[in-house]
Amino acid sequence: MTVLYSCPFVPAEWIAAHGLRPSRVTVRPAHATAPGLGVGVCPYANAFLQEVSVPGNGAAVVFTTTCDQMRRISERMDPGQPVFVMHVPTTWQTTAAQRLYRDELLRLGRFLEGLGGRPPSPERLADTMIAFDEARAKLRDARGALSPRQFSEAIAHFHHTGQVSLPANATPASSPGVPLALAGGPMMSHHFDLFDLIEQHGGAIVLDATTTGERSLPPPFDRRALRDDPIGELAGAYFGHIPDAFRRPNSRLYTWLRDAVAERGIRGIILRHYLWCDTWHAEVQRMREWDLVPVLALHAEQDESLGIRTTARLQAFLEMLL
Repeated sequence: MTVLYSCPFVPAEWIAAHGLRPSRVTVRPAHATAPGLGVGVCPYANAFLQEVSVPGNGAAVVFTTTCDQMRRISERMDPGQPVFVMHVPTTWQTTAAQRLYRDELLRLGRFLEGLGGRPPSPERLADTMIAFDEARAKLRDARGALSPRQFSEAIAHFHHTGQVSLPANATPASSPGVPLALAGGPMMSHHFDLFDLIEQHGGAIVLDATTTGERSLPPPFDRRALRDDPIGELAGAYFGHIPDAFRRPNSRLYTWLRDAVAERGIRGIILRHYLWCDTWHAEVQRMREWDLVPVLALHAEQDESLGIRTTARLQAFLEMLL
């Protein structure tokens, strides 16, 4: 039984430990607006709604409150399809917020039990967490052996299936271009073409800081704490450490980016966001004022075809950095 979701703050381990299959959806483009949605709906939210509404794709869908549009999309689901809305606190530095997130995991667990799942023992949860932790370690270790696009697609595949599947035709860049970070919200399946376009003009995405990429991977678990209190360690790794623009304060996002820029020699950031995404739109100016490296803002449209305008802006940005 598959449980679909898109938010990185939904732990796949928690779903899997209940005996269900977690699948973080890699959304395909939707070329029309779903019935009942008006003008101004987020392209990603519209595409996600249509993806999870296909009969047979999943037994249930989990939404979170990290995005207003996605939260409202949950109300448009078919009444016959089980839906769970998980509350993820915007603030994260207080004990009350951490306790609320943990309580939401327990509430999600009761929902999963209603679908036919079974409550996991501490030992079963710990073993499931270790299996996912080892898979993420294998994924991270493969970064240098893959091209930037292959690595990001491998992360998306892992989120979708829970399995690490590395391409047989691994093609690490022999002479990488200008090192760049790609930041912003979640990617759709056709947006990975952006990696190729950037490489054609002399750049290389050495950090995928989108919601689909490396930024959404929780840190390795503390194995000792994991055995003593697995759900506490799970909640701490996800809620306490994944950086995101929706968080208040969102200083962890900038700390994480600053460290990555220094470690990987990043010389520019491409911040790609959906046109109606106020959260990421607001970060454009703040990142520029942060003044760590130059920032290029790109709008992602519903039928985004990397056309002349996007190509010209990317080319000008890279020429500035050369």
